Amino acid sequence: MIKKKIKQKITKNTLILEIAERYPKLVEILVEKYGLHCLGCSLAAVETLEEGAMGHGMSKKEMEKMMQELNKEANKVDLKGSKKSGK
Repeated sequence: MIKKKIKQKITKNTLILEIAERYPKLVEILVEKYGLHCLGCSLAAVETLEEGAMGHGMSKKEMEKMMQELNKEANKVDLKGSKKSGK
């Protein structure tokens, strides 16, 4: 089986609010699975994913795992959207 590389849409420099606005379904993953309740905080508009993760004591390895999961889910959302629009 050939493993397809997931396109990186969300990086450590992506703003938390940007993720929530573009991919609302990912909010649950950020809050429930990774404990990033930053979305209710005023800093979400200016805080990057890395800053939020570090502020919550997340290791680099944990952050990488989180970004992989977020990108996997973001790709699913974008794929569904492109099928609907005929792309």
